[in-house]
Amino acid sequence: MPVQRLNHAVLYVRDVERSVAFYTDLLNFRVDHRLHADGGKVPEAAFLRAEASTNDHDLAFMQMEGPASPQSPGRRPGLAHLAWEVDTLTDLQQIRGKLLQAGQLTHEIDHGTTKSLYASDPDGLQFEVCWLVPADRTDEVTREAFAPLDLDAAIAQFGAELPGGIGISAPARH
Repeated sequence: MPVQRLNHAVLYVRDVERSVAFYTDLLNFRVDHRLHADGGKVPEAAFLRAEASTNDHDLAFMQMEGPASPQSPGRRPGLAHLAWEVDTLTDLQQIRGKLLQAGQLTHEIDHGTTKSLYASDPDGLQFEVCWLVPADRTDEVTREAFAPLDLDAAIAQFGAELPGGIGISAPARH
């Protein structure tokens, strides 16, 4: 299996600030960056790192209330998605093929530093499979982006076998 590690969890919460305070005060997470609700496209969100982590976020909160939330009757706080990380863009391409064949791929996003596939499991729980641009190559991309993923272009830019996440979610290799 090309999935190597859990990269992050995203939770729907009723109050982003309350959740940030809880996790920073009690568990020493630190805020890396935030998104502010923009009238329907992006919900209020905060992205946190564990104390010794070099990952851009290990935990994120998305506000449920407000015009941009994926609100539906009966929605409660809980899991938005888990993100599983792969080592290479070849691995991501292989998983993409399997998800397409199974009819489970829901969308693909280029987040700049992260190339992501989104799908749902048999119970409808959403997950992400991602490849992270290595730390020494992040100057080649926009930090935060929400563009459609062009996997062929990413492979052309970084190579199919470049190990992802080095210096971010995985230790730098010597």
